[in-house]
Amino acid sequence: MILGLSDWFWQERLWFPKGLGWADLEDRDGRVYAKAGDLWVALPIALAFLIIRQIFERTVATPLASLLGIKDTVRLKAPHNPTLESYFCNITKTPTQTSVASLCKKTGLSERQVQRWFRRRRNQDRPSLLKKFREASWRFTFYLLAFIAGLAALIDKPWLYDLQEMWQGFPVLTLLPSQYWYYMIELGFYCSLLFSVASDVKRKDFKEQIVHHLATILLISFSWCVNYIRAGTLIMLLHDSADYFLESAKMFNYAGWRNACNYIFIVFAAIFIITRLVIFPFRIIYCTWVYPVTIYEPFFGYYFFNGLLMVLQCLHIFWAILIIRIAVRFLTNNEKVDDERSDKDETDESGEEEDEEGVKKDTKKNGPVQNGHTVHNNNHSKTE
Repeated sequence: MILGLSDWFWQERLWFPKGLGWADLEDRDGRVYAKAGDLWVALPIALAFLIIRQIFERTVATPLASLLGIKDTVRLKAPHNPTLESYFCNITKTPTQTSVASLCKKTGLSERQVQRWFRRRRNQDRPSLLKKFREASWRFTFYLLAFIAGLAALIDKPWLYDLQEMWQGFPVLTLLPSQYWYYMIELGFYCSLLFSVASDVKRKDFKEQIVHHLATILLISFSWCVNYIRAGTLIMLLHDSADYFLESAKMFNYAGWRNACNYIFIVFAAIFIITRLVIFPFRIIYCTWVYPVTIYEPFFGYYFFNGLLMVLQCLHIFWAILIIRIAVRFLTNNEKVDDERSDKDETDESGEEEDEEGVKKDTKKNGPVQNGHTVHNNNHSKTE
């Protein structure tokens, strides 16, 4: 049954234009072609990336964070309470005032104690600035090196300048060593992101990120199997060209360098819009959708490949809306750049618990407290 399913899946009429097939991609006369079996190499590469990431975050990212004044946040743990824990996990993390009153009756705690418990419990799950900085540092390093390596591999290739060259001689296109390693490293990296997604910082676009990783892995794998490698290398280079700017903006944001973060983000927004809303749909997708049908009749693989590209483009539009909203707010109101993908729960409130006892003491000395801050005597002149 498995053999029959494999034969059906790999039948030539699905993946190749009429008259062409797997026999055309067999190595001969010193010419080497991509093979589906090569993709297994991405799994050990993904495992190696996970190990390298742990070493990088400990030996490079953490000392760099310390140099920039970023410290790991000490979280105060909420005391064990089965009733509140059940409500927190199964109903909501932010109970209403009515729900708080109901929980007070069930637990015998005061409203302040219940609110403090939920605040501490939320803080336990929040990623620290150090964790965010290390994650951004790792991605920044990879995207920058991947972009440089991709540019070096493609700088002398004619299809970088004339996109129609992507299809000259298709599918009998010889595989170059630089293309092999570019593909395997990119595929291995995105597999490692998929493996580590459970432990990485979760944001509002978590589901979109999963879809993006899966679509990217499928796109890279499929384009490899049917020798769409020239198109694949261009698509990977295009995506890597903006991502390292975003990760560097995050790093400066976590370090408190607001101006650097803001202006790097504007550069990222400009590059993102140009590459993914202009070049990608009107150059890359146009060339993969329109030009091939002038050479051969459409087939399943043609529609499958372009369908994956359209999925990526929809994600580009979704993220572009968030990016433009942030950029416009910064340019018009001179507000700081904040990642709209971040949940409100990511706001670090741990200081509230740590300072509560101090607030009580300050209240006795300095008077009442408003909105969590002590009200001091302001009846003095500005010169004082």
